[in-house]
Amino acid sequence: MSRRADSDKTRATARPGREDGDRPDPPDPPDQPGRGGRPDRDDRDSRDDRGRTAAADADARPDQPGADAAAEPVRTEEAHITAARTGRALTTSALHAAATGADTFPAVLREALGRRGLSLERVSERLKARGITISQATLSSWQRGRSQPERARSLRAVDVLEEILDLPAGTLRSLLGPRRPRGRTTPPGAEGAALQILGEDSVVEKALGARFRHFNQETSSLMVHDIVRIGESGTMSGFSTTNVLRAGRAGADRALFVLSFDDEAAEPVDIRVTCGRLTEATYLKGLKSLVLEIHFGRKLAKLDTTVVSYAVEVSPSLTPATHYERWSRTNLHEYLQQVYFHPGALPVDCHRYVREKVGAPPRAQRRIPLGAAHDVHVLTSRCKPGVHGVAWEYGP
Repeated sequence: MSRRADSDKTRATARPGREDGDRPDPPDPPDQPGRGGRPDRDDRDSRDDRGRTAAADADARPDQPGADAAAEPVRTEEAHITAARTGRALTTSALHAAATGADTFPAVLREALGRRGLSLERVSERLKARGITISQATLSSWQRGRSQPERARSLRAVDVLEEILDLPAGTLRSLLGPRRPRGRTTPPGAEGAALQILGEDSVVEKALGARFRHFNQETSSLMVHDIVRIGESGTMSGFSTTNVLRAGRAGADRALFVLSFDDEAAEPVDIRVTCGRLTEATYLKGLKSLVLEIHFGRKLAKLDTTVVSYAVEVSPSLTPATHYERWSRTNLHEYLQQVYFHPGALPVDCHRYVREKVGAPPRAQRRIPLGAAHDVHVLTSRCKPGVHGVAWEYGP
């Protein structure tokens, strides 16, 4: 198992018809019903560089019932969530709509498709039967907000989609924004930086959905301290993170973190937030990822800093952990990574490494010694964007 992390993020591997400017995303995996398919000749192919990752912070959020965060008094005590695997977030639907942009074209399209139970393949076939050829890849791009209908044929398809999905006339059309610039461009700001490290269609992007577009736009990490604990069986028993964040604009009041696990048996069983207030804890079993939203307790002024600290206990994985990684899309002033081993599960070799991006080969590998407390640590100053990890091996 191990666990990945981004400077604002982390990961544990627990052992933790293109019309106009319409540009499709890569086809979704064929094993998922209603997704995938080859783009038609009007669609542009884009690479699918998948990455498996973990902790990511951003600013926007929930999708589950609970007390309205805006109405809750600010609390400084620990927030304990012992049922993280339920898949229910601790926020109201109103907060979810405001945080995720539930009234946008992609969100309304996704909701309507889910309500009708129609796959993208089925929708594409129904459009074709009406004389409009729109590929599954383009439909996927529309519902994920990666492109939008703009040309005449696409707009006709939107009108027909409203009929297919039993939506009032004009529901989808009225949500379309202004025309986007032509040509292939790199997404601006935080989304573009994250894509450079994670690649397209990553676990983090899937876990955040529409929120990925505004991923961590209001804050950035300055310093991160990760502590990982390995139990007697060699599996990860838990981890904790302290993250010093700085507001890039006035009004920032929360951060979002995505923690991903490589072993499906490793699931969060207890979550403690000691700095900040937990407002969402959603475990997405299919993605083996935990989404946390942590409120700062106040709105930050521009360039203000705040500290967020949380700890997660993990159920035993099927296989021993062999590495831990954190990915970062921005420069960190400092990153400290510590791994504590049970005296009965000491490794015979440990080394640090860096990856340019998720899935890239490791480089700058260097052995690190085991300390008197049965721990290893890596301290990196002026930590550059990329994936930073520690790996270890057990003896025969």
